[in-house]
Amino acid sequence: MNSEFATFDIADYLDNEEVITEYLSAAAEDPNPDVFIAALGDVAKARGMTQIAKDSGLGRESLYKALSAGSHPRYETISAVLHALGVKIAIIPADRRQKKTS
Repeated sequence: MNSEFATFDIADYLDNEEVITEYLSAAAEDPNPDVFIAALGDVAKARGMTQIAKDSGLGRESLYKALSAGSHPRYETISAVLHALGVKIAIIPADRRQKKTS
C-alpha cells in the first residue's frame, strides 16, 4: 500500500491577523526559544520574506539566516521583524495559580 501526502507548510494557513497572533503567542510560551524563532520565520514566509526584509531594514539573506534553526538572533533583529510583521510583544503577569519552580 503506497500513500502519498501533500507537503504541509504552516505558512499556507497563516492568512489573517488573528491566526498569526495566536500562532506567535503559543510559540512564545514554549520554553524552547527555537520554537519562537521558527514561528517568526513561518509568519515572515507567509507574509513574504522579501517584503519583511525590506520593512525590517534587514537583508533578505540575513533574515533567512536569523530565522533559521539553531540561530541566535539579536534582540534588535527580533524587534525589527516583529515591527515589520505589525505585531508586538506584551508583558503580562504570569498565572499566579501555577506553582513556582524555584
